[in-house]
Order: sequence, then C-alpha cells, then structure tokens
Amino acid sequence: MAHDILISGIRRWARLPVAGRIAIVYLLARLITTGLLLLAAHASTPQSRFGLSPSMGQLVLGWDAQWYWWVAENGYPSQLPLTESGEVAENSWAFMPVYAFLAKGAGLGEWGAGALLVSLVAGFFGCLVLHRLLRDRIGSSAAMWAVTFFACGPLAALFQVGYAEALFVLLLLIALDLVLRRRYAPLYLVLPVMGFTRPGILAFALFLGLHGILRWMRRRAEPLPARHIVHIVALGAFATVIGFAWQAIAAVVTGNPSAYLSTELAWRRNWLTDPSAQFVPFEGFVRGAEFWMGQAGLPSWSGWLLLIVLVAGAAALLLRSPHVRRLGPEIRLWSASYLLYLLAVFFPQSSTLRLLLPLTPLWGALAVPRSRLYRWGMLGLCLLAQWIWILCMYGLAQTFWQVP
Repeated sequence: MAHDILISGIRRWARLPVAGRIAIVYLLARLITTGLLLLAAHASTPQSRFGLSPSMGQLVLGWDAQWYWWVAENGYPSQLPLTESGEVAENSWAFMPVYAFLAKGAGLGEWGAGALLVSLVAGFFGCLVLHRLLRDRIGSSAAMWAVTFFACGPLAALFQVGYAEALFVLLLLIALDLVLRRRYAPLYLVLPVMGFTRPGILAFALFLGLHGILRWMRRRAEPLPARHIVHIVALGAFATVIGFAWQAIAAVVTGNPSAYLSTELAWRRNWLTDPSAQFVPFEGFVRGAEFWMGQAGLPSWSGWLLLIVLVAGAAALLLRSPHVRRLGPEIRLWSASYLLYLLAVFFPQSSTLRLLLPLTPLWGALAVPRSRLYRWGMLGLCLLAQWIWILCMYGLAQTFWQVP
C-alpha cells in the first residue's frame, strides 16, 4: 500500500510542469530558511549585533541592508565623509542603486517589505533560469537537483534579506543563458541593470572577451556570422564602460577622482591596521592571506602557499573535473573570469562566501552524480551549512569574521 502511494506520488510529481516543481521546491526551501532564521533569532543574545530575540524584520534589515535602505532614502553624499585621521570613511558609494530603489518602489515606501519581496521573487526566477541554463547540458533531473541545492544552499538566506545578491544572480543567469543561446541583442538591456545592481560586470566583460576568442577558434564547427562578431565586441566594450561608469559617477558627484575606490578600501581598515592608500590589483588577496595566517599564529609564507594551492585547485577543477566539463565551456569561462575578478579586487574575509554566489551555475556539477544517497546527502550538507551560516551571521553576529 505504502509502495503504491509512493509510486503514485512520484508519477504525479513527474507530471507537474517544471515551473510548478520549482515553485514547490522553492517554497519549501523558503519555509526551512524562515525556520532557521527564527531559530537564530532565538539564539541571539544581548552581545549579538541584533540584540535579544530580534524580529524577522530586524534580520531582513541587518548588515548591508542598512546601507541599501540609506541609499533609497538619502541618496549618495556629494562630500565624502572622513575619519579622524583624514581618510575616506565607509559610505553609501560602495552600494549601487538598482536594488535599493527597486526595493523602495516594490514596498510602496516600506523599504524592508520591498527588499524582502524583491529578493524572494528574484530568487524564484533565478531558479527557473538556472534550470533552463543547465537542462540541455546535464539533463532535466540533474538540473532540478541543481536548483534544489541552489534554493537550499549555504547562502539561501540571501533570498530573504535586504541584499542585492539574489537580483544580481538572476540578471547574471539571464545574461549567461542569452550568450549560450547566441541571443546577443537583449544583453544591451540586461547589462546596464546588472552593472548598477552590484559589482561584477567587469568579470562579465572578461567572459565576453574569452567567449569571443572561443567562438573564433571554433568557427569551423560552429558558424560565426559577422553580426555575432560585432555584438560580442560591442557588448564586451559596453560591459567594460559600465564597469567603470560607477567610479566616474562617484568622481563627478564628489569631485574626488578616487571616491569609489577609496570608499571600498575604507572597509579593509576593519581588518588591516595599515591598508594601502591606493587600490592595487591582487594585493587584497595577498594581504588577506597574510592576515588570516597571522590570526592563526602562522607565518606569512603559509598564507601565500595556501593562496597558491587554492588558485591551483580552482583551476584544476574548472579544467579537469568531468562533472564541471559537462556544464560546457561558457559556464567554465564565466567561473574562471569571476574568480580572477575576485582575486584582483577583493580582500578575503567572511563576506567572500557571499561573493561566491555568482558561481551558482556550478551547482550543476554537484548535481550530475545520479546516486540517490549522494544527492540527498548533498542536500543535507547544504541545509547544515545554511544553518551554520545563519547562526553565525544573524544569531551570534559578535566578532569580525561574522559579517555576511
């Protein structure tokens, strides 16, 4: 009897449209995340950033959400705030406008409600596009599991708080899907929105350049019309211009040519007592490796060695892993472009985990193995990691490494 009920349930599930199955998975995932956030709120103490038993609304508006709210309500300063020592202080120029103002509009003036709505909706549509992106490469069943891992993953709380990541990932997945389907024209509309949602568009410019080289090398196997060449070159240039546009806007408004980069560097003073006065590509990860090894009482060279191992390991996975190779060259090129971008511009700290969310298509590689035990075990690990992340960032939230 139980076996017949199970078989009947499986058949009914299989008959549901893909969008319906994704909606059910996403709804269940959001209920789980809500429960974990409530548990984290219950675990919060007076020593936590959120205080004793914070409400869900306080969690939605926590951390960087405050900056996006400030942008929506007050805009950007024309005069950069300074520290007592005369350096540029943390300010809203580090946070781009699309998510901030979209949340304000969606909430009809109630920014927190709008932020929650935008993140929730973006996460759901991101799941739909992720399945579309992967299904022709790894099959519909594996693509559904990739969506499940994404919806329930370690950073799934970002679908329910006031962060721009869910919206950015949705736009990114749409852009990748358009490139994979050789539909370049709509990218002229997607890229500006993506570029003013959060940093990362320069990585996409690099990806477009690599994509163009790949298509040129394979032009005998796949025809490369002249119009595609024009689109790829123009879009790469367009993405590059967008990538530097925010810096130019900040410079014009404030009268300070280095306003944006100085603002970003201001956050490094939370970890480094002697951060560089000027931005130097790749320095952030080198200094970060030294810093974290120093925190562990280890010499600087061990940090350099660890960094080399991590870079080599990531390169080996993208080049050699059969499961990653199943995803196709474009997804691998995007992943390599984004990781190189992170190495070039960011300082590694607890927020780096959040910054890895644009690597979402790689969930497909983890969904390829067909073993039921493996897939359910991976889902369990996703939920466990999600609980640890939520507890640290929204429950305990006491020390410098507990910053989402």
